[in-house]
Amino acid sequence: MQNNSKVPEKIGILIPQFPGQTHIFFWREILELQNLGVNVTLFSTRMPPAGLISHSWSDTAMRRTNYLVDMSVINAALALLRFPWSVLKEDLRREPREFLKDILLSLPAARRLARACKKEGITHVHAHSARRAATIAALAKVIWGVDYSLTLHGPMSDYGPGQGFKWRHARFGTVITRKLRGELREALGGDVPDQLYLQPMGVDTDELARNAPYQPPEAGEPLKLFSCGRLNMVKGHQDLMDAVKLLRDRGIDARLEIAGQDDDGGAGYYAVLAQKIKDLNLEDHVTLLGAIGADMVHQKLLDAHIFVLASWHEPLGVAYMEAMSCAVPTVGTDAGGVPELIEHGVNGILVAPKAPEILADTIENLATDGEKLKALSAAGRDTIVHGFSSHKGAETLIEGLKA
Repeated sequence: MQNNSKVPEKIGILIPQFPGQTHIFFWREILELQNLGVNVTLFSTRMPPAGLISHSWSDTAMRRTNYLVDMSVINAALALLRFPWSVLKEDLRREPREFLKDILLSLPAARRLARACKKEGITHVHAHSARRAATIAALAKVIWGVDYSLTLHGPMSDYGPGQGFKWRHARFGTVITRKLRGELREALGGDVPDQLYLQPMGVDTDELARNAPYQPPEAGEPLKLFSCGRLNMVKGHQDLMDAVKLLRDRGIDARLEIAGQDDDGGAGYYAVLAQKIKDLNLEDHVTLLGAIGADMVHQKLLDAHIFVLASWHEPLGVAYMEAMSCAVPTVGTDAGGVPELIEHGVNGILVAPKAPEILADTIENLATDGEKLKALSAAGRDTIVHGFSSHKGAETLIEGLKA
C-alpha cells in the first residue's frame, strides 16, 4: 500500500486469544476507531478459555472475530510452500531455534489472514502484540504483501525471538511507554520503523466516572480495598494479602476484594491464592471474585475507598487507569512504566514492589487522611481524562495510517 494522507477504508486489528480478561482497552479502542469512521475487522489467533470470557461484550466480539488457527493439513502445506527462505535467511542464522518454530506455527495463520484481507478488501492490519500475532502479520507482509503495524505492550523479553524481523517490515509501530520505546530503539537499532508512536493504553473516561463525589472512609467503618488484575505471581496479590493481614493485626478492619482470573480459567494460580487466604485466616476478609465483567468492575471501584495493585512489574497498567478514571485513590508500585502514569504523592501513591509491610504502612496512613484521599481522587481522574483516554489511542493509530 502506498503511503498517503488517507486512512484505508478497511483495516484489520489482530489481537491474540481475544477477548481475554484484560482486553477491555482493546475493545474500547476498536469502538473509538469505529466512531472516527474506520471500518474495523477483528482477527485473533484463537478463542480464550471459557473461564476468561466474562465481559458483557464478549459474545459480540467473538461473533465479529475471525480466528486464524487452522489445523487443516492442506492450508499448512500450501503455506509451507511459500516459506520465505530468502527473506528469513539471516534472521534464522542469528536467532535461536525457537524462532523457526514460531515461523512454522505462524505460517498457516498468516495464509488465512492474507486470504481474508484479500476477500474483505483490507489493506492494513495492526497487530496488538509483538509476539506470535506480530509474526503472523510480518509473514503476511513478506509473502502476500499485506501492510501492517504493531504495538509493544511490555518488555521485549516477554515477546520471544525474531523481534528484528517483526519490526523491520512494519509500516509503523506504537509503544505504550517512553521507557519501552527507548529500550526498543536501543535493542533493535535500524530494524525499528521510522515512525514509532507513543500510544498509551486508554480507558473510556465517560463510562468510567462517578455519579457522586468520592467519600473517604468514616471512623469505625470497614476500610474497603479493591484490586483488579490477572491472577499471576507478578501481579503481587499475595503481597497485598500479607499487607491486609498486617493491617488487621494492627486493629484496622481492612476488607479486600480481588477481581481477575488466572490464565487457565481458575485451574492455576487462583488455587495458590485461595490457599494463602486460608493460611492467613482471612476467609472473611479477602474475596477472590474471579473474572467479572466491566460493569461489575466499575461498581466495585465506586464502592472502594482505595484501589491497590502491588505488581512486581507492570508495563503501564490499565487497572490503575480504570481506578483513577473513577476517582478512586490509587496505590501502585514503583515498577516498570507505572511512574509514567502515577506521580507519587500527586495523583496516586507509589511503593516498592514485594514489600507488604511498606504497603500496609502506606494504606494505614492514607486511611486516616481524608483530605489526602480526596486530593488523590481528583488528581487521578484529571490525569486519565487528559492523557489516557481510549480516544487518544485510536487517534494515534489513525495518525500512523495517514503518515
